[in-house]
Amino acid sequence: MEIGVFTVSDITQNPVTGTTPTEHERIKAAVAIAKKVEEIGMDVYATGEHHNPPFYASSPTTILAYIAAQTERIKLSTSTTLITTNDPVKIAEDFATLQHLADGRVDLILGRGNTSPVYPWFGKNQQDSVELTIENYNLLRQLWDNDVVNWQGKFRTPLRNFTSTPRPLDGVAPFVWHGSIRTPQVAEIAAYFGDGFFANNIFWPKEHYQQLIGLYRERYAHYGHGSADQAIVGLGGQFFMARKSQDAINEFRPFFDNAPVYGHGPRMEDFMAQTPLTVGSPQEVIEKTLSFQEFFGDYQRQLFLIDHAGLPLKTVLNQLDLFGELVLPELRAEFAKRRPAHVPDKPVHTTRKPSPVPASV
Repeated sequence: MEIGVFTVSDITQNPVTGTTPTEHERIKAAVAIAKKVEEIGMDVYATGEHHNPPFYASSPTTILAYIAAQTERIKLSTSTTLITTNDPVKIAEDFATLQHLADGRVDLILGRGNTSPVYPWFGKNQQDSVELTIENYNLLRQLWDNDVVNWQGKFRTPLRNFTSTPRPLDGVAPFVWHGSIRTPQVAEIAAYFGDGFFANNIFWPKEHYQQLIGLYRERYAHYGHGSADQAIVGLGGQFFMARKSQDAINEFRPFFDNAPVYGHGPRMEDFMAQTPLTVGSPQEVIEKTLSFQEFFGDYQRQLFLIDHAGLPLKTVLNQLDLFGELVLPELRAEFAKRRPAHVPDKPVHTTRKPSPVPASV
């Protein structure tokens, strides 16, 4: 089980102090958080992609490349790379470059995105989003898998005798997840190619995500990649904790009540009951997280959203320290104990490289 952190890269006012971090402060904070993720023994840091305020991560590979230079072990990923509005050629080039800089510690989550204005900004129509997803991903696969590509589609100028450079590290493309909260076609694409499927598992009841995960598992088996329980699944989640449960509730409540991301809707206690959000003690975080496996089945990656809603950097780093001390060891041990032997780990670069050809005698 890979356990890590993902960010949506929001810039939100701290409701306690009334201050709003600058873009510079949030970008620097992303690096500090990633370094803390490595320090406490987590496995993954992932950043989102947005091209509008109040977000800062318009260039995820730039941020991840800088983090790669500051770290040695953690895997670097995106929590969304927009397959609909990005040019597949640029995705292929950027992530292959990042692979080389990070020595293969790279994968990515592709998604359609949830910001309507982004489509016309990049010359696309949101009504074409599913078609764009399918066409662009097919091209991306060709660009990584083939040294020379001849291609023609509906949404992009044709390519003739084109080679995407640099080539993927060791001839192995980055592992791809497909993320969705509502699109069955995305689960179908992930299953068809034998890729991973990531459900962000943040703001909706678990039953909502189970529909897509169940479809993905069923189709993964249908396409012959393995049994349904061997499909590569990732989940999101979110927590805020303190050693005493009531202290966590008291401290997080103003952030929950004021952050636009929560929609100023249900009470925090109701939201916790209906969604994966956990606000409480470390033991409550452990129990809620383990319940995901009981509901969704065995899975390979668990990412947590922890730096949103105006939470200051110091608080986020303290949360990670507490997680590393009291939660991470318990989750690792329990997930390992529960996983059947036939359920695989998530593929990583070192396990996907072709075996060296033995020297002839």
